[in-house]
Parts: sequence; structure tokens; C-alpha cells
Amino acid sequence: MEIKQLFTLGVIASVSAAIFTTSCSRNVEPSTEGALTQIPFHQVTLEDDFWLPRLQTQKRTLVPFALGKTEPAVEQLRITAGYLKGDRSRKLMNLPYYVASDLFKVMEGAAYLLAIEPDEELEKQMDEIIDIIAEAQCEDGYLYEYHIFDDTMRERNRKWGPGEDRYKFVVHSHELYNMGHMYEGAVAYYHATGKRKWLDVAEKSARHINKVFFEGDENYNDGKPINQAPGHQEMELALVKLFKATNDSLYLDMAKRFIDIRGVTYRPEGEGVMSPEYAQQHLPVREQREAVGHSVRATYLYSGMADVAGLTSDATLMPALEAIWHDIVDRKMHITGGLGAVPGIEGFGPAYMLPNKITYNETCSAVGNVLFNYRMFLASRDAKYVDVAEVALYNNVLAGVNLEGNKFFYVNVLETDGVRTFNHGHKGRSPWFNTACCPSNLARLIPQVSSMIYSHSGNDIYCALYAASAVEVPLESMKVNLLQRGDYPFSDKVEIEVTPSAESANFTLWLRLPTWCVGKSFVPGELYSYADNVSERVTVEVNGKKISPAKAVKGFLPVQREWKAGDKLTLTLPMPVRYSVADERVEADIDRLCITRGPFVYCAEEVDNSHLVTDYYVENISQKAEVKSFTEGIMNGIAAITIPADVVCDEQTEAAALTLVPYYAWDNRGDKAMNVWFARSAQTVRDSKPHPVGNIASISATHTNSSDDIYAVADGEIPSSSADVTISRWTSWSQLGKVQQLELTLKQAQPIESVSVYWYNDNGGVKLPESWSMEYRKDGKWMEYQAYVTDTFGTLADQFNVVHPASPIEADALRLTITPKADASVGILEIQIE
Repeated sequence: MEIKQLFTLGVIASVSAAIFTTSCSRNVEPSTEGALTQIPFHQVTLEDDFWLPRLQTQKRTLVPFALGKTEPAVEQLRITAGYLKGDRSRKLMNLPYYVASDLFKVMEGAAYLLAIEPDEELEKQMDEIIDIIAEAQCEDGYLYEYHIFDDTMRERNRKWGPGEDRYKFVVHSHELYNMGHMYEGAVAYYHATGKRKWLDVAEKSARHINKVFFEGDENYNDGKPINQAPGHQEMELALVKLFKATNDSLYLDMAKRFIDIRGVTYRPEGEGVMSPEYAQQHLPVREQREAVGHSVRATYLYSGMADVAGLTSDATLMPALEAIWHDIVDRKMHITGGLGAVPGIEGFGPAYMLPNKITYNETCSAVGNVLFNYRMFLASRDAKYVDVAEVALYNNVLAGVNLEGNKFFYVNVLETDGVRTFNHGHKGRSPWFNTACCPSNLARLIPQVSSMIYSHSGNDIYCALYAASAVEVPLESMKVNLLQRGDYPFSDKVEIEVTPSAESANFTLWLRLPTWCVGKSFVPGELYSYADNVSERVTVEVNGKKISPAKAVKGFLPVQREWKAGDKLTLTLPMPVRYSVADERVEADIDRLCITRGPFVYCAEEVDNSHLVTDYYVENISQKAEVKSFTEGIMNGIAAITIPADVVCDEQTEAAALTLVPYYAWDNRGDKAMNVWFARSAQTVRDSKPHPVGNIASISATHTNSSDDIYAVADGEIPSSSADVTISRWTSWSQLGKVQQLELTLKQAQPIESVSVYWYNDNGGVKLPESWSMEYRKDGKWMEYQAYVTDTFGTLADQFNVVHPASPIEADALRLTITPKADASVGILEIQIE
């Protein structure tokens, strides 16, 4: 039995030696060119201990929970359906105008679960909702609740809302965004059940949009084609899915046209959410070379572009996509795969601006990162894209939901003190959000992971992700059954048993060699590199025998041979504990290390360590690390790492063990402090201690109790709770029910990224306020401090209430106006201005 390609190679982590030897006698090339075909999720049977339990959690908890949370969206559609039938007894509910999209995403996730395992009750529930959706659609195909009602039957929405009339504010109305998510849900349900009703609704909508936007409809825009790309991308990739489901080329043509006209027929003029960069409308897409603006919008656009490029062989899109990809991985991506570091726009900032404590990294952005990179892989067959997708998936995406499946992160920081709020008013995960795109995105992405494991073309099978699973792959000349075993991603061994339909068959199995294993860095790109000198050997065996060296092609090892039933291939991907450093231009990570193992980024939590997690530093990275799995509780089966470290204790230092857990698993045992990037010296620990008083010149208040101190609000003392009486405070006692003002003058004008307030509450005469607002002063003029769309002026106890501005601002002073409860005064323990 001739074996043409297999190998043993050394993993060279921090030296420049070549990974593959030069003694290989021949190379293997793919049998065909062009885009790969992925095996659908419902044709892959998961049998592992990592993803299968998550699917079970999806079915048992996340999807039912999310369906319950999106019931207001169903009711909104039900009211709309009644209105179309002549019922004027109920007005439109005052919900976010994009609320239907959250429902559609959850339904898409439910459809994937139905495809994996039939469920009569869930299918019945879906059919009932689909009936309501169909009844809420206008005769011409239009479906968007707000503009179906007349002005007397709805409340006027906020500034960045649905606009004055149908398709009059496409840049922010989400009319096309909502429909895009409906198309994806409808396609998923059609594949799961074979039922066409929802798919028919989707096609009716798509044909209506094509007529209005590209042909002209006398009922819209005076009969002229609108010819404008949506402000929130999603329609593009959804139309591709609709094309694949129906084989109607109209939908692929529409996707391409929306991509082609972006930045050409319409460019907004303004700042913040109305800047041309915000929705990637600053240039035609083929001229774009940098990732800018809102990161979810961006990654959805790039995903649609990759789809169209792959399906139409439009090579003109690839230079832009490749340049943008490099801009992301070389300059703008956190090591967790998180994107969009700037809170104010939920988007990309300048190159190398990757803060840890005040970063944003929306969960949806990580989902978009997975979608974009996986599509780039299908179009190019290059493993580097899967490597990025895997890191984003196993770290930022999975961190978005707790292990029980009922609490979520919208924002994914890399450092928190356990006191300050960062997750839209919460200092940990939240059960839900008013803008619930992240939980609903998780509901639909996780069931699709199995579809990213295998793909094929001609007589080539690609193993992109590793997970114990079974699949039948339809090759050009035969069918092949694969049975994958192993405990990846915590274990280093992957075994694949091969059973071709013929007695023997010649084909190539392409195995991904992850960057974290065979490269000089944890993830592709120039941002991060390994700081250690670890060198372990990757091995491949067939039927127990090690195989000769061979060259990889674009990060995949080709194993070509005459396969027979029962042949077993074993791939060993060593998973030592590794230490990474960031590019020196990433200011937040200077003189710091990140610890990884396999595809996981690790972090330290307060619950596992005896000191403040940001007080630890790691000087010696050559000492042995201990890897040990939890054996009970919510963390059962998860591998923890313990490494030798030191800790700063006041002016002294002492040796202390540092215990870390995978980043995705943090905040499952309480909302405590957490840290990803660790100092390499005691001085770095000391230098990074917060000094919030540093930028405040003076403070005044309308009233200060004689026993309190107005300057206590900026003394840098972090409270243990809102009832903390061990530190100084400001209160307005004994002025009961009287509005108070605090004015903070800064040492100089500066950009304001956020303001955080920690309220005092003695459960007596000083209570949490009824409400509060803020103003900022610039050039001598006071202006309203408007909260970002997902933030509120919070009044929660025992945490910092953080408010980001709606758009970038610069100020030399801030003024808080606080309304107390009628029978109480108000108090503040600490204010932080970032």
C-alpha cells in the first residue's frame, strides 16, 4: 500500500527554521480548483464532549429561553397582522424597530436543532409563529412593522430609527437587515422540515425588494429605483443562502448588486453613526483596503463579498478582502479573535488600539469574524482563515454565553476588576438585552459549527475543524464515511477512521495544521508572537505507523493514498502551555504576556486565586506549568492551568501560584475580577494601578453634608459595595428629594470615552437615585451627554454604572444632575472618567 504523503515534523515556535523538511519527493495538489462545498450541519453527527453538550444546552435551555424572550416580537407581528386585516384596536408596541431580527435569528437556531433532532412541539411552535409572520406581510411583499402602521397607530421612535416612511432611511432603518435574517431563518427551516411557507414569504419579500431597489415600483420613491445599499449589512449573505436554497439566480444577482453599489450610489455625510466609514460606505468595496466602522456591519459585508466572489468567480473582490483581512489580523484584532475595540461606534479603531479593560468586542463581531473567515477558506482553501475562525469561535464567541446557556455577554473585555460595569449596565453576564442581537446570534451559530468541520471538492476531503463526529462525504468518484474520535480541543490526539464505498479508493484527506501548533504565533497575523522556545513534534500515523515527511499546502497536510475500509489515521497536535506577546505598538499590552494552550486563550479569575488577578506578574516562562481538569461543578471537565508567578503586595513582592481557566469559561462562578494579559515585572503592575483622580482639577456640588467630602468621589478608593462605610463619600444628606448637581472640572480638555458612577446607599436616608443625567462642557458651552444606544444612566447598587457617549466627545468639564427619591438624599462613593 503506497503512502504518498504523511509526516513527522518539529513545531518551531520562536525560531526561523523551516517547519517542513526538504526531503519530500513529491507534492500533492488539490484535484480540482474553485470553491469548496461544505457538508451541511445536519449531515454531520457530533459525538464529542465539547460541542454535543452545547447543542443539548441549546435545545434544553438557550433556544426555549430565547424564544420566550422574543415573544414581544411575535406579539408585535401579531398586532401588525391584525392591523392588515382591519383591526385598529391595538397600537404598535414601543419596541426597537429591529426586534423582529432577533426573533428570526432565534428561529433559525431552532430550525437547525430540528434538522438535527425532530421535535413535534418545537416544530408546532415554529409553524404558529410562521403563520403570524405570513399574515404580517403586505400584499406586495413589504414586511416591516413600523411602517405598515399609520402615524396615529404608533409612537414616534428615537432619532436613529425607522425614518419617516418606507425605505426613506435605509442607512439606519434596518428594513433590509430584518429581512436578511428572515431569509436565513426561512432557508434553515425549509432545509429542516421541507416546509415552504416561510420560504415563500422570504421569496415574496426578496422579489419585492428587487423591484423597489433595482427596477422601480410606482408605489415607492416615485417609481424610481432606490438603488441604495442597506446601512446594516446582512441582506447580502442572506440572499446568497436564498439562492443556494432555491437555485434562483435572481437572488445571487441581487447580492452582487447590493455589494457593487455600496459606497457608489450613496454616501452619508456626518460623524459617528452617520459617518461614511461607519457602514463601510466611504469607498466602493473593491477600493477598500482597511477595516473601518461598525465591526458587525463590516464582517457581514465581508462575508457577503466572499460568498459572491466564490460563487461568481469574481476575482475583483479578492484584493480588497485580502487587504482588509490583513488589516484586521495584523493591526486590529484582540488575541481572543474579538473585533471592534471602540465602544462608541461598536467598531474598529486606529491600528493597534486594543485596550483590555475598556474594549468593546461585541459578541456579534466575533460571530461575524467566524462567518467571514470560514467563507474565505471555502473560496481559497487556505487554512489561515480557519485558524482565525477557530480562535474567534473557541474564545470570544463561546464567552458570549455562560455554560448554562441563559446569561450573555454583549461586550467582551479582557480585564475587569469585578466592580465596574462593562456589559451594558452589568458587571458580568446579563439574562438578556433590549438590543438582543448577541444572544440570538449565538442561538443560530453554535448549531452550525458541525457544518464547518468537513468540506470537499472533486476527490479531496478537507478537515477544517476537529471534533469527534461521523459523516458521509460525496466525492466525485465515490462516497466516503469518516468517523472522527478524540477529545479535541483539550486533547492533542485526533483519530479518523476511513471507510470508502468501494473496496479501496484513491483520494486525498487534507488535514489542517493550526497556526497555534505549527506557527510562530497563536493566531495568524503580525500582532502576536510566541515568547517561549517550546519545540514539540506533530506526528501523523496510519494504522499505527508513523509516516514520512511531506509538504503542507496552504496550511493543510494532504494525505493521498489507496484507502481501505477501517484505515485509521491519527494526528497528534501538541498542546503545551504557550506564552504570547503583542506587537510593541499595542500600548495596553506592553511588557505583558498572554497564556494559551491549544486553541484556547486563558485568563485568571478572582475565584481561583488568593490575590487581585491584575497584581500577578510572570517573569520566568520556562518553569513547568500544571494542566489539570476540574472534576465537579459547573466547570467539570474543563482544563485549568497553574503556573509559577509572583504577586505585588503593597511595596513587597512574593511568589504565588497563578491559576487560569479558558477565557470562554470565565464568569460562571460569580461576577469577579478577571485578567488575560499579565505583567512581566512588578513595576508594570505598579504602573498600571488606577489613578482616576489624575485628570480632575476641581469638584463642586449644590450641597455636601458637613461630615462628607466632595473630593471623595475622585480619590481612587474602590468600594466593596454601595454600603461601604470604610471609605469616604459624598452625600447630599439631609436634603430629601431635592435635585443635586455635581460639577467636575478637568485639568484640560480631553476625549471622554466613558463615565462610571458608583452610588452610595445606606438603606436609610441616603438611597440610590431615581434618575440622573449628564452634560459636558466644550469651549465654554454646556451640551447634553447622550448615552450610547445600548447604554443607560444606571442606578444599580454594588457596581460602577458606566455610560459611553453616543458619539465621540471632548470636554473640559462634566456636570451630573441627580434626582433623588422623594424621601431620600443621594450619595456617590466614586466617579471614574476614562
